[in-house]
Amino acid sequence: MGLVYGGAAVGMMGTVADACLEAGGHVEGVLPEGLFTREVAHSGLQRLFQVESMHARKALMAGRSDAFVALPGGFGTLEELFEVITWAQLGIHAKPIALLNVNGYFDRLLEFLDACREEGFIRPADRRRLLSFSSIDPLLDSLTTWRPEKPVVQWLRGNEV
Repeated sequence: MGLVYGGAAVGMMGTVADACLEAGGHVEGVLPEGLFTREVAHSGLQRLFQVESMHARKALMAGRSDAFVALPGGFGTLEELFEVITWAQLGIHAKPIALLNVNGYFDRLLEFLDACREEGFIRPADRRRLLSFSSIDPLLDSLTTWRPEKPVVQWLRGNEV
């Protein structure tokens, strides 16, 4: 397995990239021009893409990825997570989406999403799109066995399913 990520050498992103590199994995990073100095671009990657914007960053990362895994993080992590879930809901991609729920970090988020489903704001099939694991081995195993459900909307055709 390889890693496509935000391209930084610092923080959790840098730590995850370093661990993947040390394990012999292929690592690609994607950084917008304005963040090259702020986020300190990782210089040890097999490939580092420089893009014009955060939108371009997310689109390139999504296109180069076979799955999405969110680790504990802040607003940027949550924004990217909800965007890829929405894209799956719309049929833009059919890739697995998982949380590495370290020490229950995402428990309250998952409870909130379950409440949204119970209130009818999230369809059960869409709630099932987001997998959650407390450790890495079962999460990685799930990525190899995961099969998509039909999207609610076939985005390219514009037809309800």
